[in-house]
Amino acid sequence: MSTARLYQRIARQIAEQIDQGMYRPGDRLPGVRRLSRQYGVSISTIVQAQRCLEDDGRIQARPRSGYYVRVRPWPLPDPPDISRPTVRPIPVTGQALVLRLIQATNERDFVQLGAAVPDPGFLPVRPLQRALSAAARNSGEHLATYQFPPGNPELRRQIARRMADSGCRIPPDEIVVTSGCQEALILALRAVARPGDVIAIESPCFYVLLQAIESLGLQALEIPTHPTTGISLEALTLALEQWPVKACALTANFSNPLGYCMPAEKKQALVALLARHGTPLIEDDIYGDLGFDGDRPPAVRAFDEEGSVIYCSSFSKTLSPGLGVGWIIPGRWREAVAFLKCVTNLATPTWPQFAIADFLRHGGYDHHLRQVREEYSRHVALMIRAVGRYFPEGTRVTQPRGGFVIWVELPQSVDAVTLCQEALQRRISIAPGPIFSAAGKYAHFIRLNCAQIWNDKLEKALMTVGRLAREMT
Repeated sequence: MSTARLYQRIARQIAEQIDQGMYRPGDRLPGVRRLSRQYGVSISTIVQAQRCLEDDGRIQARPRSGYYVRVRPWPLPDPPDISRPTVRPIPVTGQALVLRLIQATNERDFVQLGAAVPDPGFLPVRPLQRALSAAARNSGEHLATYQFPPGNPELRRQIARRMADSGCRIPPDEIVVTSGCQEALILALRAVARPGDVIAIESPCFYVLLQAIESLGLQALEIPTHPTTGISLEALTLALEQWPVKACALTANFSNPLGYCMPAEKKQALVALLARHGTPLIEDDIYGDLGFDGDRPPAVRAFDEEGSVIYCSSFSKTLSPGLGVGWIIPGRWREAVAFLKCVTNLATPTWPQFAIADFLRHGGYDHHLRQVREEYSRHVALMIRAVGRYFPEGTRVTQPRGGFVIWVELPQSVDAVTLCQEALQRRISIAPGPIFSAAGKYAHFIRLNCAQIWNDKLEKALMTVGRLAREMT
């Protein structure tokens, strides 16, 4: 059994003992050495199990004393209901607030709960520095040249190998390297649609996709989406029958902001539905490697046999947003995408391509993923507990199975944009719900970025946001 599964099993057994009354509220748990002997595992495994129990609100640490059973565990908030947008095509507007949130990530004294950018403490900064140095030593004059589309051959080989984990057998020649996932999404939209065309999207939807739709003069058609299983296929079917949908775009694995993972059978049904209507799918799988249980869910692209799913992803959430390297698998639009990539910016910067190829080739990526999945899982749990503790009564929160964001439904009297502005004045960034909707819905929702190092400053920021929200009720 893996170390991750082992400490989770031990945490569950201790939790059962608490539920059975073996340890009562206020009791001190045995020390780590004693528990280590009882369960026949290492001290580090016991420490991980204790941390898991602490994140669940079952135990709490007391300085120089140990862990004690909580007198009153903080309950987990309920998740939100399925979204209910108005299903009709509309132009996308009102994305100006997004720029302020993005700019806040450059201000180091801010508590960064707004943009979905991981703190550098979660990223393999030093190994990437070594990979960049190796690229400089070993790549010679290649670093001074363009890596024209489809991009660096070794990087595409490494990506093709990794795509097998998502159920996709993709030859390297089918992959086009891009400057991040956002460029991949824009290239996909440009390849399949023209200004005025209708794009079906999940609702709520990641605002970067909305920005891309707005910039290209397209119309968005918001489809009801469940916070645990994803886009409603029934609603999507009705939309496809009623409107001239040019493409569908969504994130099936640990979506942003809902964090759901679409079941495999539903992914297969989605591909079949779109195939019957001749509608391509643009899949954003940027969070696919970040499932908390360690099992990589299949991409929707794995169920596509006709090349009608355009797959987009990048390394910005797992390795480094600063290197700006992503990729697109365009299917039958490969030639169009390669041309659009070339006329847009000629090529993705060369040095980062060599560096990431080196990092992937030497096995550093899998080791890093094992660590960061556990950390993201822990910090998401901490954030959910803090919301349950500090936010107004009636607040509801998603329970994501991967990624590092949570979607928070506040009481209806709370105006998310006003709350965001009040928080910005206190050097705290949060993402208000209306920017995740083409129609400006979700006025009392916010999204929080959990990929921040947990400390007193972060907890006090959450207390402040919760207090501001309570004042609005």
